[in-house]
Amino acid sequence: MHSDALPDTSTEAGSQDSRNEEKWNVHFQATSVAQHHGNFYSKYEGVNSLPDRPENRVSLTATVFAIARLNRHFEAVVNPEIAGGKGFGDVTGIAGFTNGEIPRVAQAIPHLYLARGYLKGAWALGSKQESADGGPNQLAGEQPLRRFTIIAGRFAVTDFFDNNAYSHDPRSQFMNWALMSNGAWDYPADVRGYTYGITQELAMRTWSLRLAIAMEPTAANGPTLDSRITKNRGAMGEWEYRYGREEHSGKLRVLGFLNRERAGTFREAMNQGRAPDLGPSRRDGTAKYGFGINLEQSLTSQIGFFSRYGWSDGKTESWAFTQIDRSFSGGISVKGKLWKRQRDGVGAALVRNYLSGDQRNFLAAGGIGFIIGDGALAYRPEMIVEAYYAWSAFRSWTLTLDYQHIQNPAYNRDRGPVSVATLRLHWEG
Repeated sequence: MHSDALPDTSTEAGSQDSRNEEKWNVHFQATSVAQHHGNFYSKYEGVNSLPDRPENRVSLTATVFAIARLNRHFEAVVNPEIAGGKGFGDVTGIAGFTNGEIPRVAQAIPHLYLARGYLKGAWALGSKQESADGGPNQLAGEQPLRRFTIIAGRFAVTDFFDNNAYSHDPRSQFMNWALMSNGAWDYPADVRGYTYGITQELAMRTWSLRLAIAMEPTAANGPTLDSRITKNRGAMGEWEYRYGREEHSGKLRVLGFLNRERAGTFREAMNQGRAPDLGPSRRDGTAKYGFGINLEQSLTSQIGFFSRYGWSDGKTESWAFTQIDRSFSGGISVKGKLWKRQRDGVGAALVRNYLSGDQRNFLAAGGIGFIIGDGALAYRPEMIVEAYYAWSAFRSWTLTLDYQHIQNPAYNRDRGPVSVATLRLHWEG
């Protein structure tokens, strides 16, 4: 949402050269991801198990990022997008799934849809300005250093919350779901990852506060959003603190969320007197809550470290993102300037995902969620290691080799481990 404000590049209002201020811009991206996993040990297999035979899968996304300034306060953003392809097992069998670019709609043929369409308003809370670079959904020019911003329309809540300079974009950084976002945050979204809502941000020199309310899907992992926002909705808040200077700057973010969904609870599903079934326990307004801590720290101008911790109550089924009740991740990112490849990058990270006791019992008894369910469960935390090298072949093209190793996929020591090799091609302009 804003640049790091600590190095003081601010000016007094009115001092910028208006010729450098963009009125509109259009950017593009296209990303294709090819993944392979081989045979692995499987004692048994259920409805939502990752297939133990070799699989090859390809996904594609292409996006137009269009933004225009309407007047001194308001901007309009429209992002049409095409997505297609399938994930392993129709995107099932791993809680920390391996491809952040694949939607769970399992459509091989690309489809066109509206990813984002929103209005953004910003009001100055002081006279000082800071420079903003032009880019996707961002106009170049000066903006108030201290400001209040409101955004209303269609967007992904992860556009504005749980950001991290080193681990947030599966098109150029780590690809695992539990690395691109806080795995325990069941953020409101339709099956493609977008929702309708309102986001507000108060940005000051060293800190920001964000609040949002957004629509939840009508069904778990569903394509339709629930307009009954008085009954079912996702609410979230995040405080961000920016500290340090230049090569040793960092950001700390603390996230809290409270969802109201037509969701079921694991204990009630276990008390049905038959095979565990979440359906009869689903009621409007069921609460799911949790928090997250997110740290990014530059060690030098070329090396950065990140870490996240996420916790959710674990009593209620996951509704929109994935089945993770606790998650801890950390890693390092290095820029290629160190070996005279300025636009290249390398990263390595580790994730450990956990389930609550309620969800463990549900899955062990044969329960099925929307992304995992082997029919039985010999529980162990799901552990994932990911490493990548991103090679900037040309100015606008990046080719990435990525490797992921998953121990105990879907928290089950009776299955796996699984190794996943990935080739990612990304173009932007």
